[in-house]
Amino acid sequence: MASPERATERLAAEDAARLTAAGLIVPVDGVPRENLRDSFNECRGLHRHEAIDIAAPLGTPVIAAGDGQVVKLFNSVPGGLTIYQFDPDEQFAYYYAHLNAYAPGLSEGAKLKRGDLLGYVGTTGNAAAAAPHLHFAIFRLGPERQWWQGAAVNPYPFLNDANR
Repeated sequence: MASPERATERLAAEDAARLTAAGLIVPVDGVPRENLRDSFNECRGLHRHEAIDIAAPLGTPVIAAGDGQVVKLFNSVPGGLTIYQFDPDEQFAYYYAHLNAYAPGLSEGAKLKRGDLLGYVGTTGNAAAAAPHLHFAIFRLGPERQWWQGAAVNPYPFLNDANR
């Protein structure tokens, strides 16, 4: 019988292989990978960040990091205007937060291709008005495929420049 540590390591390796194969791109148009900073493990108040923040001017286009489907458009107190996207196999959710606005016509159920316009960088929710950015997170979905919960996965290692 495998130890819980081995099972966790195996799952992390499987997640990494799937996310690498997905060919995810930086979800803010024009932001190169070298401008990203890994803030996944930083503390934000009493909680670990479990995402990365991608700084960009207000209104910069936010694009789909990978293929998939919009499963929820949501306005929350911490995240402001948000998008939850499932990958094609419904193994992962991609979470985009603090948007200024959604792309015209974007709706729940929309099928997405990597690079499709989702919305625009903003400061909604608890984002500082002087620091527009996209809060981007990935989480592995549980068997229930609930858009609002899952196991956080650091997106930083898996994001590539759009021309890759």
